[in-house]
Amino acid sequence: MDKKCLECGEKIVGRADKKFCNDYCRNAYNNNLHKDSKNLIRNINNKLKKNYKILSELNPEDKTRTTKMRLLDKGFDFEYFTNQYKTKTGNIYHFVYDLGYLMLDNDYFMIVRRER
Repeated sequence: MDKKCLECGEKIVGRADKKFCNDYCRNAYNNNLHKDSKNLIRNINNKLKKNYKILSELNPEDKTRTTKMRLLDKGFDFEYFTNQYKTKTGNIYHFVYDLGYLMLDNDYFMIVRRER
């Protein structure tokens, strides 16, 4: 009984439990199998990277102020952040890795860098 590659259908030569004819077919099969979940993760990571880049550009030091409009103009997406920090006074900072922002009055934001 000849076994066939799960990806390309070629005859498999070698071990009895082998499922693919080569590494390319194995990788292609697994990439196709998980592509939907990988796309979701890739898209979220891209949005987080973009938000981080924007915060980095606007905050070259450890702390700065900016406007909501300036963030939006650069393409910042407020729905994507990695964690939140609530201060003792009740202020909530949203962080993208080590860069955070706090909404102030009149659509101003404080951008801070978490101490390392």
